[in-house]
Amino acid sequence: MHSNSGKIEQVAFIGFGEAAAAFTSGWGARRPLRITAFDIDAGTAMTARYAAHDVAGCQTPQQALAGAVAVFSVVTADQALIAASAAADGIAPGAFWFDCNSCAPGTKRRAAEVIERAGGRYVDVAVMAPVHPKRHHVPVLVSGPHVQEAFAALQSLDMRPEIAGSEVGQASSVKMIRSVMVKGIEALTAECFLAAQRAGVEESVIASLEASDPALEWRRRGAYNLERMMVHGRRRAAEMREVALTIRELGFSGAMSAASAEWQEEIGGLRADPGPANLTTRLQTVLDRM
Repeated sequence: MHSNSGKIEQVAFIGFGEAAAAFTSGWGARRPLRITAFDIDAGTAMTARYAAHDVAGCQTPQQALAGAVAVFSVVTADQALIAASAAADGIAPGAFWFDCNSCAPGTKRRAAEVIERAGGRYVDVAVMAPVHPKRHHVPVLVSGPHVQEAFAALQSLDMRPEIAGSEVGQASSVKMIRSVMVKGIEALTAECFLAAQRAGVEESVIASLEASDPALEWRRRGAYNLERMMVHGRRRAAEMREVALTIRELGFSGAMSAASAEWQEEIGGLRADPGPANLTTRLQTVLDRM
């Protein structure tokens, strides 16, 4: 639904987790007149989340999409294609499907086929930083055949898009290949520092690392990396499995990314409270749970 001024009046979310809530709260007074959402979590906590953000929670994806000209798919990486397939028959002709999920380019191309066949306009979106604190101003890359129109639509929502190219997969390639390093370093942090603490040589290992490269601030960065895994590890594991798929699609083994996914899954699956930003304390919390 558009107003005469071209402003997007209704936005739908498929998945209403951290990213959707961040976008919605970030829009503030500039938010669309109506925001609808569907999430597979139909519990009371999700109902309360909808209410807290003044969002109309729906029972089916089709109900959420009715009347929306901009749809944001913000589910876990392993659900992205499933979500597109489940919602496609409800998308309005010409409506944008902003696939913000951290998926392999091949997965996004398959989702694009589903949405385009149903009459929607698929846009490959890569969210390039944590959604907090920037919320809807988080940097995003966009690509695909509708990228110019998508760029304008996102700008009208006071978002900060950058164009990665005219093909589906270009934006996601940047995100996936970058994650080899970002999430891989998190996994290495866990393996190195957990082993060091269990062996009783944490202080010596950190001292050696700091002597080699003091600019990295190993304690601070290690505590941050561990917090990311403790809070978001399961979601990051799903992403890293897509990263491994991306690397395999490029003709490499993807073994490093697959191993990173295992560490992310294990640490995230502990559901441990990270507590204060202290590396030693967080390591002990993880070891106590393992």
